Amino acid sequence: MKKILFCLLVLFGLIATLNLWHTGYPITHDGDVHLIRLTNFYQSLSEGIFIPRWAANVNWGYGQPIFEFFYPLPSYLASLLHFLGLSFADSLKLLLGLSIVGSGITMYLWLRRLSSNIGSFFGAFLYMYAPYRFVDVYVRGDVGESLALVFVPLILYFLSFVGIKKSKYPVLLSGIFLALLILCHNIVSLVSLPFILFYGIYLWLENKKKKEILIKFVISIAIGFLLSSFFWLPGLFEAKYTLKDIVTKGEYASRFVSLWQIFYGPWSYGGTGSFTVQLGIVQWVVVGLSLFLYKFTKLKLMVVSLIIYTAASIFLMLPVSNFVWSKILLLQNFQFPWRFLIVTIFSTSVLGAILIDNFPRKIKIGFVIFAVIVCFIFQYQYMHAKAYEKRPDNTYAGIFKGPADTGESSPIWGIRFMESGYKNPLEVLSGKAVINQTKRTTIRHEYVVDAKVKSRLLENTLYFPGWNIYVDNTPVNIEFQDEMHRGVMTFWVTPGKHSIVVKFEATKFRRVADLITLISIIVVLILFLPFPKKFKI
Repeated sequence: MKKILFCLLVLFGLIATLNLWHTGYPITHDGDVHLIRLTNFYQSLSEGIFIPRWAANVNWGYGQPIFEFFYPLPSYLASLLHFLGLSFADSLKLLLGLSIVGSGITMYLWLRRLSSNIGSFFGAFLYMYAPYRFVDVYVRGDVGESLALVFVPLILYFLSFVGIKKSKYPVLLSGIFLALLILCHNIVSLVSLPFILFYGIYLWLENKKKKEILIKFVISIAIGFLLSSFFWLPGLFEAKYTLKDIVTKGEYASRFVSLWQIFYGPWSYGGTGSFTVQLGIVQWVVVGLSLFLYKFTKLKLMVVSLIIYTAASIFLMLPVSNFVWSKILLLQNFQFPWRFLIVTIFSTSVLGAILIDNFPRKIKIGFVIFAVIVCFIFQYQYMHAKAYEKRPDNTYAGIFKGPADTGESSPIWGIRFMESGYKNPLEVLSGKAVINQTKRTTIRHEYVVDAKVKSRLLENTLYFPGWNIYVDNTPVNIEFQDEMHRGVMTFWVTPGKHSIVVKFEATKFRRVADLITLISIIVVLILFLPFPKKFKI
């Protein structure tokens, strides 16, 4: 029975991804932007930059520090797939497909720790077939958000062993997968963290070894944040140098949805306010029945917490929650209240599994079959993109005439979007000089300049902390607040022939963050030795 249910689950997951294998890349809201980011990310990796932070070809070639703030794990994985021979488009399509099938498998694994085989199957099915999952894949094309849902159940799965196994591996693995979640999507990790913390408290309450559970849980959380510190630490503390607050401030106010839209909304490929934000018919039934479930189940605390988790998420999507959004600046960084559908995907899936286990045997299987059929029929129409477009990889190479985000990673000294390109990477603003470019990579530009008189030069790269200019190996002062050249770097050279090097270097803060990650990786690897011969899943 267990094997049959698992195979059925995988089959349903594969069916949901069939239209991804259509010739060409799905035309989605963010599809082209993700491909542009990926080509820039891969270019950095191919130049030996293992932690990319600067995208050189975006924003009309002036660049942006987008990778310091944009979750890197999907780009690392897609770059590996491209290195192995897949096109950039096919690499992202494969990740989108794996995000659906993989999330079903990982949710099934964790739910088996709480539920029966049939309950685990049902919960995992709902996890894959929530309407918003298909919005993410076929409408928005959000690789990171969809892929992050694979890691949430894995964290909980390994945490569930910390109280019953003396082994160190569940602690290490739960910490590693927490790090991967953080690196996979900023917002999903933030909205998932409350339940991860609750689950730790739940395990602590349910286990007699309270001190041991607490210590292991704290270590697991610490491992996750330490391993991922190279990303979130600079992203958190250097965001003040970007236009992020200006871009996201107040954006949420026009993005609330009505309660009716959460109940039902017709399928659409339009933008915010147009595409469906429905919870799902079966999901609503699960929520309704769960209100009576806590009286009968042994998992009362779990059920009550999940209902509160669901209700809070729905509340935060409605206009009535405006007073909360206006007070909490962190929420405003979410931009779109409907992003809390991510929480409901998770909570309704777990509630569904627990619900089935408390049904009478006579109707349990019948209810699951009926619910799966209803869910499949209603969601089947969502499992395809509006259209597909086939482009070669070189389409996304070179200068991109636009930003790679909505402007939130643009440096504060410039403007939100650059409006046109430049004639030459290095230009003469005043004086007289002959310029010869000798080398150009993502983070290093080299020139030989023969200045006839004292000259002012313009390096057509947006300034961000880390950019330095060296004239004959000596650092020079950079001006980047000239009203005529906002955010772009200018500097002076004296008469004569000079070697000019423009470099994007790690700031002290980034070096510390990178070092924390490096030390953490070494410690985790040492702790993993000797590697376990087997670990029961």
